[in-house]
Amino acid sequence: MFNLAENLRLQAADLPNKTALVCDDRTLTFAEFDAEASRVANALAAVGVGNQDRIGFIGKNIPEYFTLTYGAAKLNAVMVAVNWRLAPPEMDYILGHAEAKVVAVEAEFLGHLDSMKLERGPMIVVIGGDSDHEQYSDWIAGASSDDVVVSADPNDTAVQLYTSGTTGLPKGAEISNRNLEASVPPLTQVTGIEVDDVVLHVLPMFHIGGSGVAHAAIFKGCTSIVHRDVDPGRIFADIPGHGVTTAFMVPALLQVLPIIPGASDVDFSSLRTILYGASPITEEALVGSMALLKCDHAQVYGLTETTGAVTFLQPEDHDPGGDRAELLRSAGTPVLGTEVRIVDEDGNDVADGEVGEIWSRSHQNLKGYWKNPEATAAAFPEGRDDNGLGWFSTGDAGYVKDGFVYIHDRVKDMIVSGGENIYPAEIENAIMSHPGVADVAVIGVPSERWGESPLALIIVAPDADPSEQEIIDHCAERLARFKLPTSVERIAEIPRNPSGKILKTELRKPYWEGRDRAVN
Repeated sequence: MFNLAENLRLQAADLPNKTALVCDDRTLTFAEFDAEASRVANALAAVGVGNQDRIGFIGKNIPEYFTLTYGAAKLNAVMVAVNWRLAPPEMDYILGHAEAKVVAVEAEFLGHLDSMKLERGPMIVVIGGDSDHEQYSDWIAGASSDDVVVSADPNDTAVQLYTSGTTGLPKGAEISNRNLEASVPPLTQVTGIEVDDVVLHVLPMFHIGGSGVAHAAIFKGCTSIVHRDVDPGRIFADIPGHGVTTAFMVPALLQVLPIIPGASDVDFSSLRTILYGASPITEEALVGSMALLKCDHAQVYGLTETTGAVTFLQPEDHDPGGDRAELLRSAGTPVLGTEVRIVDEDGNDVADGEVGEIWSRSHQNLKGYWKNPEATAAAFPEGRDDNGLGWFSTGDAGYVKDGFVYIHDRVKDMIVSGGENIYPAEIENAIMSHPGVADVAVIGVPSERWGESPLALIIVAPDADPSEQEIIDHCAERLARFKLPTSVERIAEIPRNPSGKILKTELRKPYWEGRDRAVN
């Protein structure tokens, strides 16, 4: 049966001496990876972690993310990788909501830890640095490397990823073993990765684009080159240095790489496929990346809740400046095993070319939102059958033309900035806690660098006069840096419908005027 622990066991048995992970100065073979994961499993079991318990992780892309994730999987426990860009109060909420029994923290984030309440009192394990807490290396040193085998069901949760919430509170998307299993064939089909491939990972592992591709690479027995941070210099060194064949990158990175001095001197001949997604890309950025890297490019559209890809724009459909250049504005066609339909407000199918909400149906769609049955039910408006299949409401507006899906707008208010999802409600809640603000609405506006960025439109409270920087600084104490409004404007009135809902579409119109779609 497909699960992370069993996948690693199989690779350790079949390819024990093959390099599995290269992370900075650490290299692990599949046998070493599996043995360390077993020590983690035994150490977790010794402190009472069991079936479907949650394990928190705050850190960047380091080898311990993998050994902790797969060690937890050996107990059928669940990794909760927290977005390290979040502010301490946001991290605190997620770890409490997930009911994490153990939290592993990279030393860089000990300051965040000191600012958290962690009222459930999880065990703290620190990775690197000096601390009064248990050190990861000491913690696993005394644990056995004997394998731990706990049975797992296809519907058991494998990992839990937190997404921004429409109400301002994150939701824990439960990704099951079945979800991960269903995500591998379409991903490997478009990238062509097999056992001899070398895959570069630069996206953070708390992101489905990062961890999803990493799990697929391990499943296929590939060698994974893992970068702790996004560093163009290291990317340029490691592609020829390790013979990288495949990588997943966000458009903002592909836009930057060609303009870095010395980029054209790098040997990119080993590259076969660049997978890109998480936010739209401009044609100029794509042309520049294709000219520099000289390999196939494939675009992916998907969500955390769909365990990655809903559609792919295949390499053969990339024809900038050619007869099929229009396809670059599309998100491609549905991936293997996924159905897509476009519906109106009542859930009725609309005609080709007509805009509606994008719904998808596949075994990749999430198991549910942790301890949030209302949100889970809302995500599947028509319910699910006995096999767990149902139509998932993506919240994205689009249309289908000649089988290709085009993203037009968002039904939800979400902003996508540099590949990160931001819900305006989070920012609005933070701003409304400022005594100088009487009302606020946050919208996404075009950004050449990030695709979109948050703009706060405020009504000032009587006898108050907060500056733009004061509002931004106020948010910085409560929110991750990437969620901060890039600008604050005063407005006389915030339009609302009769039920009090802010008319975000009306507020967005002036900023998106002259564009043929309301996403950048």
